[in-house]
Amino acid sequence: MASAKETVQKLVEPIDVRINGNRPFDIQVHNQKFYQRVLAQGYLGLGESYMEGWWDCEALDEMIARVVRGYIEEKVGVGLKDAWITFLSKIINMQQGRRAFKVGQQHYDVGNDLYTRMLDSRMVYTCGYWKEAETLD
Repeated sequence: MASAKETVQKLVEPIDVRINGNRPFDIQVHNQKFYQRVLAQGYLGLGESYMEGWWDCEALDEMIARVVRGYIEEKVGVGLKDAWITFLSKIINMQQGRRAFKVGQQHYDVGNDLYTRMLDSRMVYTCGYWKEAETLD
């Protein structure tokens, strides 16, 4: 059975991206958990693992363009071996109930000081664009 690393390497071969290669658009992996995360979470895992410093790439725009043009996410889990690795990656999920509760506590049990500074007067989460506004209200 192919490892998660081997599976990811096979996925990027057709788009001419190498793992730990020397070209600007090659992926430099710093955390071996990267491979299973990408197989389990697709583009989301790729993006979040980048933000967490698990990998980097000098020419990120070129690498992402190659991934998108190559429809890599659609190819995850195509073969039986790949499907098994993807299945295992989904079973070994970092977002278990215990962990989700801890994350919730860290984000929502911090008190109102943070939220009064970042939200409007009614403490409402929102999304918007304001070019000339000075407050969220």
